[in-house]
Amino acid sequence: MEITKICCIGAGYVGGPTMAVIAQKCPHIQVTVVDLNEQRIKDWNDPNTDNIPIYEPGLAEIVAEARGRNLFFSTEVEKAIDEAQIIFISVNTPTKTYGKGKGMAADLKYIELCARQIAKVAKQNKIVVEKSTLPVRTAEAIKSILDNTGNGVQFQILSNPEFLAEGTAVTDLLNPDRILIGGDTTPEGEIAINALVNVYANWVNRDKILTTNVWSSELSKLTANAFLAQRISSINAMSELCEKTGADVNEVAKAIGMDSRIGPKFLKASVGFGGSCFQKDILNLVYIAKTYGLNEVADYWEQVIIMNDHQKRRFSNKIVQTLYNTVADKKITFLGWAFKKDTNDTRESAAIYVADDLINEQAKISVYDPKVSRNKMLSDLDYLETRSVQENINSLTIFNDAYDACKDSHAIAVLTEWDEFTTYDWQKIYQSMHKPAFVFDGRNILDAKKLESIGFVYKGIGS
Repeated sequence: MEITKICCIGAGYVGGPTMAVIAQKCPHIQVTVVDLNEQRIKDWNDPNTDNIPIYEPGLAEIVAEARGRNLFFSTEVEKAIDEAQIIFISVNTPTKTYGKGKGMAADLKYIELCARQIAKVAKQNKIVVEKSTLPVRTAEAIKSILDNTGNGVQFQILSNPEFLAEGTAVTDLLNPDRILIGGDTTPEGEIAINALVNVYANWVNRDKILTTNVWSSELSKLTANAFLAQRISSINAMSELCEKTGADVNEVAKAIGMDSRIGPKFLKASVGFGGSCFQKDILNLVYIAKTYGLNEVADYWEQVIIMNDHQKRRFSNKIVQTLYNTVADKKITFLGWAFKKDTNDTRESAAIYVADDLINEQAKISVYDPKVSRNKMLSDLDYLETRSVQENINSLTIFNDAYDACKDSHAIAVLTEWDEFTTYDWQKIYQSMHKPAFVFDGRNILDAKKLESIGFVYKGIGS
């Protein structure tokens, strides 16, 4: 089965970059990314590719190369569905905020809407690919909707989860550890699997393309994120013990990371993990385990989230305690708001929750982040519904220059590990601050000895 047209529903953090790379590597395939959000599509089509809605190193260049040639962004959803042989579903699957499973289960309403729209529009056989992170056996529900509400056409459902790390998404797409494709073991299912394998094989070695049944593929995504988040919470748990005992968590992490059975990755102690996947996927895993009566399994994974929340609260508490148990009317400067460097994504960023805690203590927060807009920061705080919109506006000041943000502050908190923070003139920053001048390094990226020699009171994580 030769694929010549692909459609992706959803122009977000997964759909946009993934389709851009497919289009670049498969110039013989027409790739159309559709979304109902007109502004988002307009931004993807901006002649200046530096203004596309997602910041990822290398992405603008790929979009510039493929857009208009075989990569298109459109709001004409039904037209794209009708023409495509493969349809990727890459829409948001947030944690439910209502009803059964509130706070844990994935909200699949957007997935169902996509399935019903595909069923209504499709006139020829289609391959439908789950790209969003979904609970196990979601494919079953999608197939039921397609088969029972469609026009008598045949649908094959594949699971093709993404394993992208924001900030390195383009590199992860160009040189993936593996491509995972799950499908039915029927002859028709095998044909569909091979069709998608052949797309990726344009640039990925076939020995890196793993095929499984649908359920294994769906569960593998949740499991991968759970294991990665577990490592972060594990080293963060040890960071608190290090602070009490006089050990240094960086030295501990280096020592255990040299064990080939453990390895060094995801052993960086910090203020806590964020992003769109880790917390959502673990809560989803917890909910699935509970629905099957596996309470011990659920409790085990839930502890990863509990530890992460504790680490964020512990960081904000340390700021208050160190500043003589009051931050009321004190200027605290945040360096970074994104949940990690090299992305403008702020979902579940530690900065949001630390800011919320400190504003509750009547602190005045100033923020500098090289890629996150003022409106995004304010909307992140407003989403928590802790206080009025006006109170958040009054409590949060956003700067376009880091030195201006730091001027006259009582303390600086590093919340994102942007490389540029390590290159600043910290002597200049020190001279502009109230004394004693505090630095709370939530990412352990600064040179503690250098800052202390300047005169800063330096507080890192786990030492």
